[in-house]
Amino acid sequence: MYDLRTAGQGAWDESADRSARHGPPIVPLTSVKARFLTPKAMDVGPSGNRTGMRKLFASPSTLRSFAALALVGACGLATGPQLIGSGPAILFIGNSYTYENDLPGMVEALARATGSPVAVASVAKPDFALIDHYNGGSSARSVIARGGWKYVVLQQGPSSVEVNRDTLRLATRLFDADIRKVGATPALFSAWPTDSRRADFPRAIESYQLAAADVNGVFLPVAGAWLAAWERDPTIVLYDGDGLHASPAGSYLTALVILSKLTGQSPIGSPAQLTLASGARVTLPSALAAILQEAAAAPK
Repeated sequence: MYDLRTAGQGAWDESADRSARHGPPIVPLTSVKARFLTPKAMDVGPSGNRTGMRKLFASPSTLRSFAALALVGACGLATGPQLIGSGPAILFIGNSYTYENDLPGMVEALARATGSPVAVASVAKPDFALIDHYNGGSSARSVIARGGWKYVVLQQGPSSVEVNRDTLRLATRLFDADIRKVGATPALFSAWPTDSRRADFPRAIESYQLAAADVNGVFLPVAGAWLAAWERDPTIVLYDGDGLHASPAGSYLTALVILSKLTGQSPIGSPAQLTLASGARVTLPSALAAILQEAAAAPK
């Protein structure tokens, strides 16, 4: 049996140098909880790379100065995180894979644009594994207990390493009891490995398949969709510059997969231009968007 106080350590990012790459975690300042302040636009080139991406950066010293405020924003106020949109409610619990490019907001914008609206909320903190959320590192459990959710999306790192796979499965089972108690269904967001560890894709995918099967939950084949996109065009840029997080194209593909699996609607024909509730805009070339939509529909 794992010690629940330590079982999640390292489950977020399986590379040994995560602290060297990221430095000490800083709780994000914005309600979107992104590594940057909410972007005005996410313009994407033909291959998925950023073009004209405009960010409102905050310096590390500014972020640290507002640490107390940021912690409140990250954990939620007394009423929990803000629910965005209308329709069946989806709660996201994860880390920077979830808050990068405001993935929940992108899911909501896609749903709204296609005429099947959903509401979204998230509890996401940097470098967190699911067990960190479960053990009180965030407000995740109290937000679940608030009820009203149709799905609770669970995400940590790729979890291809055996100990991290075991921790993913353990935490999923623990969260499942909370989720089912309020009549919701768990959904497992299959996280991608880092760019330097693409060989880990099959085991990472398998880890999330097993976790979903353990609780009879929904498997969200995000990592499989990334592979399907590269099968169609290996030059598509799905990673951001750090080789870890998603580019806007990667987040768009991820949002397509999540929305299609949770609503049953086909990703084919989804709009290539989105306006998020935050005011951020996402614009992809139509040809690239079509490839990503096909890729989102490919994995089961």
